Amino acid sequence: LAPKFKSKGVDELLCITVNDPFVVKAWGKTYEGNNAVKLLADGSAKYTLALGLELDMTEKGLGIRSRRFTLLVDNLVVKIANLEEGGDFSVSSAEDLLKAC
Repeated sequence: LAPKFKSKGVDELLCITVNDPFVVKAWGKTYEGNNAVKLLADGSAKYTLALGLELDMTEKGLGIRSRRFTLLVDNLVVKIANLEEGGDFSVSSAEDLLKAC
């Protein structure tokens, strides 16, 4: 859906994940030809914690993770925030964000 976001004036598509950069680099290689989405590692979850979007999965052996979310940010101001609860995936898809743009 990258071209549709670009047509609405979105400059960059970023995917932030609570994983180390080595995992993110290997994960990125599985998306051959991906030139649209930048994959970013938040290995220590510092960015995720700063946003208040952490999900504590320690009891399941996963430690601090990130809630699923999509944000539309314009000049460092969050315009749209689609935040999932728990491990749900019902409001944060690319399609959901595109509808709200």
